[in-house]
Amino acid sequence: MRIQPRQQLLEVWNAAVRSSWRDGEWVWGGRDGSNSISDAEQLLCLLLPATKVGTFKIDRPDETADDMIKALRPLGNATQIPRVLMQVLRDYYARYTDESGTPVFSGSTYFDIGGAAEVKPEQLQLDIVDSYAMSVTLSLSTIGFLRVFRQSVSRDEILREIESLESMASVRLSAAMVGMLRSFSVNVFDVDSMEGQALVRMVNQGGLPQRQIVAHLRRELRQTMASFREILIGSGQVADLESPNRLFECGWSWGVVKDAPTIDTEEPVGHQPKGVAQEAPYLYFTVIALDAIEDLLSERTRILGLLNDEQQRLSRALQLRWELTRTYWAAVATFGDGHRWPLEDIPWRTTDEESSDYYTLLVTSLAVKGLVRERGSDAELTRVGLVLEELANRSRITRRPLDQDSAVALHSPGVRLSLVGSEQLGGPQLRWVVSEFSALLLQRSSVIAGLLSEADQRARLLELADRTWDHLLDRRLDRGAARSLWDQPAKVFQQVQTTYDEPSWYHTERVVQGLVTTANMLSRPPLRSDRLAVIARDLLNEAEHLYDIELLSGAAEAGPKIQQTLHIVRVNLRRAREILQDRPATAAALATEVLRVLDEFAAARRDVAEAG
Repeated sequence: MRIQPRQQLLEVWNAAVRSSWRDGEWVWGGRDGSNSISDAEQLLCLLLPATKVGTFKIDRPDETADDMIKALRPLGNATQIPRVLMQVLRDYYARYTDESGTPVFSGSTYFDIGGAAEVKPEQLQLDIVDSYAMSVTLSLSTIGFLRVFRQSVSRDEILREIESLESMASVRLSAAMVGMLRSFSVNVFDVDSMEGQALVRMVNQGGLPQRQIVAHLRRELRQTMASFREILIGSGQVADLESPNRLFECGWSWGVVKDAPTIDTEEPVGHQPKGVAQEAPYLYFTVIALDAIEDLLSERTRILGLLNDEQQRLSRALQLRWELTRTYWAAVATFGDGHRWPLEDIPWRTTDEESSDYYTLLVTSLAVKGLVRERGSDAELTRVGLVLEELANRSRITRRPLDQDSAVALHSPGVRLSLVGSEQLGGPQLRWVVSEFSALLLQRSSVIAGLLSEADQRARLLELADRTWDHLLDRRLDRGAARSLWDQPAKVFQQVQTTYDEPSWYHTERVVQGLVTTANMLSRPPLRSDRLAVIARDLLNEAEHLYDIELLSGAAEAGPKIQQTLHIVRVNLRRAREILQDRPATAAALATEVLRVLDEFAAARRDVAEAG
C-alpha cells in the first residue's frame, strides 16, 4: 500500500501536540470551538493509536520507541508523557461534569443553528448520541491506558492520581452507556404509511407485488422481531409488531428519545435528562453507536477487565441492541433473491424520503457488520466493495469534479440532519452536519480489504484505500501550528470558497480511525493462496530431493566454502517447510533460491566431468 500508517500517525501526533500544547498548557477547541465531542476527538487523536495499535506504546515508558518520543517531544520524555496526558484527561472529565456531579454530553458548538438568533440555551445543552459514543471510546481508552501504566508506577502519589482519574472515567463511561440505552429507537409503522411505502420501494428491487415483498421481509426479520421481547431496560420496547401489515426499523435516534424511562443503576451517573428526540433511528447515529458498542465488546476490554459488574450488565443490554440493529440492517441492505441488493441501488433512500450517497456509505458499514456475523462469503463482501468504488467515483474522490458539481456538497458543507424534537424546548429545530465522507470511505475500504481472503479482490480494495488516502492528503492544512491536520476541502474542490486556519478535530479523528484500522489490517498475516501452496510444496519437494542427491555425491566433504553454502541451503529448506502453510509465496521463493544454488552445483560437476 502507498499508505504508511505508522509514519502518518506519527505525523498526526506531532501536529496534534504542536497545535494543542502551547506554553505548557493544553489548548482545547479547534475550528468548531470547544464542546464535549470535539474535545474528546482531540484527545482520541493521541489515544486511539496508543491503545489500539500494538507498536504505539506510551503506557510503558521503558518500551516507548524513540520515534514515538520524538513525535510527542513537547510533552516531555518517555516518563513524562503519560503524566502529562493524565493531567489533560483529568481536565477533560472535570470540564464536562456539572456541579451536581452529572457528566455533560451536550452538542453545544457542534449544533447547526442555521443563523437562527432565537435558539434557546437549553437546546445547545441537549445530550446527543455522538457525545455518548465518543465518551465510551475515550473512557475505555483512558481506563485501559491507566491499567497498563499503573504497572510501571511505584510512587503512591501517582498511584492515587491514577485511581482518581480512573474513577472519573468510569463514571462518565457508565453515564454514556445509560444514555445510549435511553436513545435506542424502534420505529414501527403500517405498510401503507409513508415510511412503509418508502421501505418497500427501497427493498423491492425485483418489481414483485407488495404483499409478497412484505411477507418475505417479515420472514427475514422474524428472529429480530421475536428478540424485541428481551429488551427489558431503556427505550426501544415494542408490542405491536404482530400484525402482518406492520414493518419497522431500529437503531439510535440523535439523543434520548421522548418518554424514554430512566434506568435503575448502582453507578453514580447523576441526573438522567428527560428525552425529547424523535423515536426513529438515524443512520449516522446508529453507525457511531454500533462502533462504540464494539469497543465495549472488544478483546482488549475483556482482557484488561475494563468494566465493573454493573457496567457489564449495561453492556449486555447494549449488546442485545447491537445484535438486533446490525441483523436488521444487514437483512434490509442485502434483501432479495438473485436480484440487485437495495444497497446497490445508489443512493440509499430513508423512510422519511431523504436520499444521499452518504446514507449508502453508512449502510455499507451496517451491512458489513451483519455479513461478518453471518460469515459472509468473499463474493458478498466484494459486492459491497464495488459499491464503495462507485461511491468514490460519485463523490469525486477518484474522479475529477465538474465546475459546478453537486457531489462536492457531500464534503463541504456536508449532509445536514434535522434533529426532530429539539424544537420542543421553544427554539427552532436544530441540525447536525456530517461531512466525513472521505475518511469514512477510507475506513470502510480497509475494513473490507481485511476481511477478504481472495487476493485479487483484496488488492482492489487496497488500491481504493490508497486513492482515497491520496485525496485526504491533499486536504490537509498546510500552514500554521495545525499543518498536517484536517480539513481543507478548498484545496481539492475549486467551488469551495471557505478556507480554515484551525484544525477540525471531527475530521482529524475520523482520519486517525481510518489509519488505525489500516494499521491493524496490515499487521495481520498475509493471505494464504491454496494455488501457491501447491506450487510451493512441489518446489520444496524437488529442492529437498536434489539436496539429498547433493549430499549423496559427497559435497558435504568438500571445502569450507561449499560446506557453508550447503548449510545455508539446509537452513532455507527448514525455514521453507516451517512457513509453507501460512506463507506459501515466501516458501516458494526460498525453495526457488535453493534450486538455483543446487543447479549451480550440478552444472559445476558436469563441467568438471566434461573437462576430464
